[in-house]
Amino acid sequence: MNFELNGQVINREPMERYMKNKFPFAGVKSPDRKLQERELLKQSRNWDTANLISEIQALYQKPEREYHYVAIDLAQRNYQRFSLKELKSLLLLVDQKAWWDTVDSWRKVFASYVIKFPEYKSIIFNWFFQNESMWLRRISIIFQLTEKETLDTEMLTEAIEVDQYTNEFFLQKAIGWALRNYSKVKPGWVGDFIATHELSNLAQREASKYLNN
Repeated sequence: MNFELNGQVINREPMERYMKNKFPFAGVKSPDRKLQERELLKQSRNWDTANLISEIQALYQKPEREYHYVAIDLAQRNYQRFSLKELKSLLLLVDQKAWWDTVDSWRKVFASYVIKFPEYKSIIFNWFFQNESMWLRRISIIFQLTEKETLDTEMLTEAIEVDQYTNEFFLQKAIGWALRNYSKVKPGWVGDFIATHELSNLAQREASKYLNN
């Protein structure tokens, strides 16, 4: 399928600047993109999963950043239909043209799959855990971001400790983010974690946000 987005030239420069000029943009803001992709997402429910993955991969090869967002939206709309093998094939895209915007969106796809199929949680977590890619390790840290009672604290601890002392901003930010979110559910556990781990100033500041209120 030859899907094309209709963007506005006036939007391109500010959108590219917001993303540190790392990617060209077609000039389609998020609300407009969602409107333009609506029919595509609807039709995708009728595609077989092999064609669906092929379309996702094709969109990801386009240079304009918005097509990468559409590809991820297709995966998110259809994640329940993927086999574990098909889901793993998408892992190759996560580290392509990687930046926080797509990486964090891909996290949602894999985490949604785990919520639907919890028996695969450990398997999928290990795709990211201790990965040589910094971006995939970021996902291991924020993998359980929206979980509450089902959050595996041992899994979270292992993911954080791998990069506890890194100087990488996006990993330290992820550590703080994951702990901050979980502090809404288990503030005592997060408080104990902070007390027993030597966290960076950034991670500790983020993690403590709700504990200090």
